[in-house]
Formats: sequence, C-alpha cells, structure tokens
Amino acid sequence: MTSPSQLELTAHPAIAASPFGPVRAGVQFAADGGLLLHYEITSPPATLRLPAPATPAFADELWQHTCCEAFVAPVGGTAYREFNFSPSGEWAVYDFSDYRQRLAAPPPARAPVINSQASATGLILRATLPPGLLPDGDAWQIGLTLVLETMAGEKSWWALTHTAAQPDFHPLASFTLALNRKDALINS
Repeated sequence: MTSPSQLELTAHPAIAASPFGPVRAGVQFAADGGLLLHYEITSPPATLRLPAPATPAFADELWQHTCCEAFVAPVGGTAYREFNFSPSGEWAVYDFSDYRQRLAAPPPARAPVINSQASATGLILRATLPPGLLPDGDAWQIGLTLVLETMAGEKSWWALTHTAAQPDFHPLASFTLALNRKDALINS
C-alpha cells in the first residue's frame, strides 16, 4: 500500500503566528474500501503538547488538545460525519444533519485504528477508517484538519482551506478534497 499524497494545511489567519510547520495531511482508499488518513506535523523540539497515552476508546472533546480530524460529506447533501483522532489513541465520531446540527447517536460499534509516532521534531499520525464508519455513498467531499496545542497551552487550527472569519472546520465549503471510489483522489 502506498502512502497517501500529502497536502499542505495552513493555520487559520486569525491566529497569531504558529511555531508549527509544515503541516501535511493525506487520504486514500484502503484495499477493503475504508480510508487511510495520514497527518504529519513538524514542530520545534519541546513545542507540541501531546495528550498522554490512553486506552483506545471513544472520548468527547478531543479537539480541546492536539487532535487530527477529518470531515466527510456525501456529495450533494448537507449531512456529514466528523472524525477525531487523538495521539493518545482515543477517538470520536459524530454525525451532523447540517452545519453544526449534531444528531444524537451512540458511538459506533467499530472504531478507527490510530497509530501515532512522536519525536523531538513532530508527530506522524495514521488513522484507518473501516468501510462501515464511512457515510453512505461513493463520492465525498472531505475536510482534513488539525488542532495543535503548544506546551504553553496556545492553540492553532489547521486546514486545507479556511472559509470562516474565526476557526471553524464545519462549513461544507471547507470540505475541498473530492474522493470518489470510482475515480480515486481528485483535487477540486
């Protein structure tokens, strides 16, 4: 299996200068029809705050600290699914019917698989989503995002594109990566 093509993410412009970068992310289909996501953060030594390792399980509010995220919306609709992947090994999956209209649903029975490797110069996180975790359909608009926290507790928000004046990963207009089972990865 090849590595996903890496795309450059940018910090939200409303945030003061961030010590991180470059920050990259990529996505590709797995052999079983699931998705493979890859995040790579370059960080000066002792700058990136990582959550402590934890038992892989569902957890809320992972975005309060360093967290990799993906937003997946079937093409042509307003519904989408949010995935949070913590370097701790914890994860979250949320369903939305429209912009920030979260549906009440229990955590899914299947979990993403998260592998992360931290070093003095950054973090690499890989997440595997089994096909059963993906929204219905064969074509999606995807937003790849990150929340990065410094050791001082300052946060920066990173994405392929930012469409709101303040950091907000939820607008469908920011899901700028097109992925189609039939055509593979297409930049939109």
